[in-house]
Amino acid sequence: MSTDDAVLARLLPGGWLVAATNIPAWLTADRVGARYTWEVLSKDPLVLADDVSYDNPHGATQHILGIDTEVDGGFVWRGRGLQRFSSAHWSVIGVSDDSTLLTLRFSRSRATQAGVSVLLRVGTRPRELRAMIAHDTARFGLTPEDFATLTWIDRHASTVGH
Repeated sequence: MSTDDAVLARLLPGGWLVAATNIPAWLTADRVGARYTWEVLSKDPLVLADDVSYDNPHGATQHILGIDTEVDGGFVWRGRGLQRFSSAHWSVIGVSDDSTLLTLRFSRSRATQAGVSVLLRVGTRPRELRAMIAHDTARFGLTPEDFATLTWIDRHASTVGH
């Protein structure tokens, strides 16, 4: 998917829930309710502040803070704080017509595992999410193999919109 910086600067800000993924880190009981929150720091070049958060087994929210800089159609993530020496590469590979659903592809790095995630904008209530993506995997940047490896995180159904 080719999306220019101006479109991404409008699309990404705000909160997103991980609705499906094949990234093992988001599929453990140690990291529940993964969420991404982006804020635009600069539009030229496009630079985002991000807060990736999740709840640990004790119910406490953990945060992974970073800065995402657009480079060649994707993003380079650099951690902040204790993660400042970590980096990762990711890109937006698909977006729904109403901009409430997006798919991301992550490259393997020391900080991240390779894989894809389906994100749902906080405050939206999807209908037939799996069917919508299954019907048009290519539009969302997914191969049939990617789709087959996704784990759908239904526990968000009760928290979407909160």
